Amino acid sequence: MNGIDFGVFIGRFQPLHVGHEHVIARALERVDRLIVLVGSANVARDPRNPFSFAEREAMLRSAFRYEMAEGRLIVAPLDDHLYSDTAWVAEVQRKVRAIVLDHGNHHGFQNRGLTDFRVALTGYGKDASSYYLKLFPEWENLQIDSQYGTFSSTDVRRRYFQRIPEIAATILSNGVAEFLRGFALGEIFRGLLEEAEYLEAYPAQWGVGPFITADAVVVQSGHILLVERGQVPGKGLLALPGGFVNPAERIRDAAIRELREETAISDGKGQIPPAMLASFIEDSRTRVFDAPTRSLRGRIVTHAFLFRLPERRKLFAVKGGDDAAHARWYRFGDLSPDMLFEDHWSIIEEMADL
Repeated sequence: MNGIDFGVFIGRFQPLHVGHEHVIARALERVDRLIVLVGSANVARDPRNPFSFAEREAMLRSAFRYEMAEGRLIVAPLDDHLYSDTAWVAEVQRKVRAIVLDHGNHHGFQNRGLTDFRVALTGYGKDASSYYLKLFPEWENLQIDSQYGTFSSTDVRRRYFQRIPEIAATILSNGVAEFLRGFALGEIFRGLLEEAEYLEAYPAQWGVGPFITADAVVVQSGHILLVERGQVPGKGLLALPGGFVNPAERIRDAAIRELREETAISDGKGQIPPAMLASFIEDSRTRVFDAPTRSLRGRIVTHAFLFRLPERRKLFAVKGGDDAAHARWYRFGDLSPDMLFEDHWSIIEEMADL
């Protein structure tokens, strides 16, 4: 060992491949324990993030069963915070701190502090970890030369999500390849394949953007108004009412139109007219959400409008319309990120101060 108590390796592992395994194995030769943080642990499945945290943890266990049993390889989930590097960095710091203090103190049998341990961020010599180093200057740098630099998990997924799935067994360990064979026989795979085919055809039909959309964040008495998507992409997931802005339409007007079309939101007098809905908008809270990777369809920039409806015991009536399977009110406490389409959970977090 080089006196490094804990290494930290961050990745999505969608799926785990031999390049990841090489870094983990080499890092374990140079640190006492390695913490693997599995990113995008809180998002709904899509062709870019098809496998759950539990499934990816099982992939790691199949490749490093002994090291995990011995406590030398520690796997933990890491959530996305698409619009806040600060929130993401804070979560990484909290996760690493908790693991270091727990395992470093043998689960409570010692009382050493965080500064008593050497921590190093590890990864490929030329991957995104070079960017991570700037976010965690307190950690040492432990870079591993990769012998597998010509492919990525993206290549594995591209070959996998086909009518006749191709499993890249030469760059996957046996446990991962076996998992992918079984996964391809299930209903989840069929849904992801349908979505992957839709996304592949999307640019030819609609272009690559940038596109402008408008979303309505509608809150009332501790509830938020959401629709269930009735079509791919994201079929079955919850989403904010919203859609594309028409060529001759103001963005604000598009948000109101989409809200009425998708939810038919009504009070005791009938469907609420546009002017009244506009009066509920808190203009100071309007925000643009423009993460380049927020949608797999292309470059889509959305404008979110906060509609704060009057507090009342009986919520305004809603019903699904347009391309929404249904529209319903949801209690904030009943929602989790993996229930939401694309980045809509992140939008709700920002707009509703969760």
